[in-house]
Amino acid sequence: MPLEQFNAMMPPISDSLVAMIAEKWNLTEKDAMMQLYQSSVYALLEKEETKLWHYSTEMLYALFEQEKTTGTLTFPDV
Repeated sequence: MPLEQFNAMMPPISDSLVAMIAEKWNLTEKDAMMQLYQSSVYALLEKEETKLWHYSTEMLYALFEQEKTTGTLTFPDV
């Protein structure tokens, strides 16, 4: 995927994931954003070649939650 197209996709993905984190963790959007941006999930999501942007918001949230609660990431077979 061209970098320009990938960069255009990131804000909507991040926005929906931040909203879900804020709701489920009872955080402000700013705090949820900080939690997301400091995660390994986000670091991987930023890399087009990982293809994490293909995952649904729910799947990305599950990975985020797994990382925060267990300190590990296990990617599902999709």
